[in-house]
Amino acid sequence: MSDACDCTPATHGLKPYEEALEQLLDQARPVRETERLPLDQALGRVLAAPVEAAIDVPGWDNSAMDGYAVRLADLSAPGARLPVSQRIPAGAAPRPLAPGTCARIFTGAPVPEGADAVVMQEHTRRSGDEVVFEKLPGPGANIRRRGEDIRAGSTILEPGVRLQPQHLGLAASVGVPELEVHRRLKVAVLASGDELRMPGEPLAPGQIYNSNRFTLAGMLRAMGCEVVDLGQVADTFEATRAALSDAASRADVVVASGGVSVGEEDHVKPAVEALGRLDLWKVAIRPGKPLAFGHIGDTPFIGTPGNPVSLFVTFVLFGRPFLLKSMGLTRHRNRILRATAAFDWPKPDKRREFHRARLIRGADGENLVEVHPSRSSAVLSSVAWANGLVVLPENRVVRAGDPVDFMPFCELIGWGS
Repeated sequence: MSDACDCTPATHGLKPYEEALEQLLDQARPVRETERLPLDQALGRVLAAPVEAAIDVPGWDNSAMDGYAVRLADLSAPGARLPVSQRIPAGAAPRPLAPGTCARIFTGAPVPEGADAVVMQEHTRRSGDEVVFEKLPGPGANIRRRGEDIRAGSTILEPGVRLQPQHLGLAASVGVPELEVHRRLKVAVLASGDELRMPGEPLAPGQIYNSNRFTLAGMLRAMGCEVVDLGQVADTFEATRAALSDAASRADVVVASGGVSVGEEDHVKPAVEALGRLDLWKVAIRPGKPLAFGHIGDTPFIGTPGNPVSLFVTFVLFGRPFLLKSMGLTRHRNRILRATAAFDWPKPDKRREFHRARLIRGADGENLVEVHPSRSSAVLSSVAWANGLVVLPENRVVRAGDPVDFMPFCELIGWGS
């Protein structure tokens, strides 16, 4: 396995992963403003108020099958015959079932008063004007009872859920035309680095294309945030301070990439401290040690490293849960799958590693994890190669066959819960 740097720096003074995450989440506050949206515009939004049912679902006893509604007392034994007294399609209002008769009924149609079972048509045959019942039903057979799914007055959706198609359908089933949702979270994004250029522009010596801008904004939009893209900031303290102040006035959260280390050209950290406070700086993880969290005035600030892999990893580990909670989501923590290592990791780091990995299916159906060969935080292609992150504990050797924790991108990139 190749490694751009074999050194394993000491972890003295670094915040443990769990402690750093809890510190961020403790300071996340859901946006207070809400709006009411019609169902066809609420997909992907975060529900802000409970939804209660004003009606029973189903609203009446109805047939679960195409068949015949009967009184069990009229069926003495298999082979009994009954005349058909009415036909009940879905949407009809049936008459009470006359004793000694049956009613032709269809799926979803109201069960007539007096009937206590529905015989599916496959257990019957027609004989002239009569129906022969070859198999007898039990009491209540094939009848869906009123309120069996939902009772009037019950809460069908709790606040803090990301509205998916099934939630919208559930709300529609009780006649709710619109939902109260949290306002979209506004996140201001800016990048630090005089060496950065936009795709399509020519590169001079020493310049690189700004991939972080598109990675970060893309992840935010996939989460459902409203992105305020402030572009690139010149590598000076004055420009950085002015840009951060402007960002904080225009958004609920500010996220910056680059400039959070301790070099002479890293101005984000001192600029944040000049405008507010920095609560968290270094975390005992790899990649992504220089993670910054604080406030510009009252506006939360998250600063990610400039290396593209470090930015990606720190954002999904810390920025994503913080922002999901700020959006009003109840379930905001990253989900973890248990899988089996299909690799050896003989040289563990003193910090916890979140390495680019792939979840694959073994020959016996077992979930296996393979890892990318590079540990470099500059190899962005490794993120495109991977479909998740494998969690490698501090100072622990991993051998093929060992259980490991895996964080799939299908959970980390996109809506989430």
